[in-house]
Amino acid sequence: MIIAVDGPTASGKGTIAKALAAHFGLPHLDTGLLYRAVGRQVQLGGGDPNDPAAALAACDFADALLDDDALRSEEAGGFASRVSVHPAVRRALYERQRAFALQPGGAVLDGRDIGTVIAPDADVKLFVTASVQERARRRWLEMTGREIDIPLAEIEQDIVRRDARDINRADAPLRAAPDALVIDTTSFGREQAIEAVIEAVRTRLGTA
Repeated sequence: MIIAVDGPTASGKGTIAKALAAHFGLPHLDTGLLYRAVGRQVQLGGGDPNDPAAALAACDFADALLDDDALRSEEAGGFASRVSVHPAVRRALYERQRAFALQPGGAVLDGRDIGTVIAPDADVKLFVTASVQERARRRWLEMTGREIDIPLAEIEQDIVRRDARDINRADAPLRAAPDALVIDTTSFGREQAIEAVIEAVRTRLGTA
């Protein structure tokens, strides 16, 4: 069974994907972490994330980089959004994601193009979203909880910019698959959102 979970930054898709993986006993891949690693590799090399050649070269990052705490920073997220617009980068990471999705028994993957590009044949496709203001608030709470001092307004502006890049990129833009279940978590608490999504997935599988 393959479950695809897509959505914009800070929508709650990662939390939901992990919960679904635990509930159904499936391995989970945060595909955004791969793009963050590419962006981080560009940064470490002093390159320009807007340069397609530098971004492509960074796809050959060491696996150990995926454990770098810096990948969770707002800066790394911005770099990830910038390198992800390059078609060559998306092609380079496609096979890695596709192989994970097709492993025996299935998997849960979350990202921005899982249901539309990586696993269009997924058994269940979800598109998790929330208002810009709520997503910014969540990210701000996360950052302050890690003792990172950053203005809420700055986070909101960054989310708006990243949304625009992700939605308007020519290759694999952020959008809900036509057959995806769209779930707005703006008014949901963490546990409420998880319970609602698990029930929605169980219902979808039952009707399938």
